[in-house]
Amino acid sequence: MNWIEAALLGLVQGLTEFLPISSSAHLRIVGAFLPNAADPGAAFTAITQLGTETAVVVFFWRDIVRIVRAWIASLRGKVGRNDPDARMGWLVILGSLPIVVLGLLFQDQIESVFRSMWIVATMLIVFGMILAVADAVGKQQRDLTQLSYRHGILYGFAQALALVPGVSRSGGTITAGLLMGYTREAAARYSFLLAIPAVFGSGLYQLYKVLTKDGITGPYGLPETALATVIAFAVGYVIIGWFLKFVSTRSYRLFVWYRILLGLALYLLLGFNVISA
Repeated sequence: MNWIEAALLGLVQGLTEFLPISSSAHLRIVGAFLPNAADPGAAFTAITQLGTETAVVVFFWRDIVRIVRAWIASLRGKVGRNDPDARMGWLVILGSLPIVVLGLLFQDQIESVFRSMWIVATMLIVFGMILAVADAVGKQQRDLTQLSYRHGILYGFAQALALVPGVSRSGGTITAGLLMGYTREAAARYSFLLAIPAVFGSGLYQLYKVLTKDGITGPYGLPETALATVIAFAVGYVIIGWFLKFVSTRSYRLFVWYRILLGLALYLLLGFNVISA
């Protein structure tokens, strides 16, 4: 049964990681309805995200190689730091700093208090409303060639909000991008690139702890977690292409309503003790 549950959670991770609806919240919620009725755990969540983030690397491989080459060339003085690709490399590094620092400072709370279902429900609703406002008022005039270092830092702090389940990594960064005037597609694309260092750093750190120190906590062992990670990769790869096409022509209204309705449903389930916080 654990193998089936892990496979289902891998499917959920792949479906929700890149949508602005919070994959960690969905793993937390779906886990509560499985026979184990348990939180899959922060380690399971972080490790399965390695699968979806590997999908990002494969999908954007040519872009990533070009950015890395330009960034290295800027270190050697062969290209200026204002070269678009070199600047993107520096911006991804700069934008990753907030989530690294805050993740280390609040590690204990992230793995315990922040995973309360009450917090998940509240964040789904609150940040759904903020996304709705950003989508409505954002000028959507800027593309990624206009991304500044100041905006890179703001994107980074928005991404760091995703340390709280229910906020959504893509949701936070996309919302920030819309409020700063970037197009929906540009905000989504940068969200994918910005997540690479943070997600790999968090996932590999959790994997290191599992293999060398703590062992894996929660209902799923390392083999089941590996299965979930592989499934998350395959499904996530498909979702990236679909999502970029979707936001190029449609608003985020569908995801806003989904977040709000899911949050309200969680309040009812918690209030009537159908699920545990």
